[in-house]
Amino acid sequence: MKPLPFEKRHKDGSLWARGQTLDDGPTGYWEWFRKDGTKLRSGHFDKGEQVGEWTTYDSAGRVYKVTQMRRAEG
Repeated sequence: MKPLPFEKRHKDGSLWARGQTLDDGPTGYWEWFRKDGTKLRSGHFDKGEQVGEWTTYDSAGRVYKVTQMRRAEG
């Protein structure tokens, strides 16, 4: 199967999240936005699981924090 584009919007119509889904779960690169359009968070999913570096942005859109996600054991 091929990933499908996905977008979700805030109640006011502004973009809230953008990414791709595969088998109804998030996959690949995703990003979330505040109502004013600045980026809030971004990162990658693999089979619905957060992987790699996830970046959180401040209210001006500058990098605030980078978190390294670890795969779940099991």
